[in-house]
Amino acid sequence: MGHTLTLELSDQAFEVIQRQAEANGVPVESLVSTFLEQQSEQMAQLLRSTGGRQAARTKFEHHFGTLELADPTTLDNDSIDADLAVEYASAHPLD
Repeated sequence: MGHTLTLELSDQAFEVIQRQAEANGVPVESLVSTFLEQQSEQMAQLLRSTGGRQAARTKFEHHFGTLELADPTTLDNDSIDADLAVEYASAHPLD
């Protein structure tokens, strides 16, 4: 059973894929499909391996972090709008 997937690519990305497909004498769709299937198989093997799940989780968690600000900050829109109004109203010298 197959599935249809619609992708939107930048012109630059499509041109690269199109040139590669032409060089291999295959349709663009076939090249992309083969590539995605290979990538999914590699990912599945990694996740099935003994340490694969932990390695994938560790790699994912590498992107976690914290943000410490010198001044307490609120994220409510009213406070932000008030800060912007003060800033826009103040005179700034042109450089």
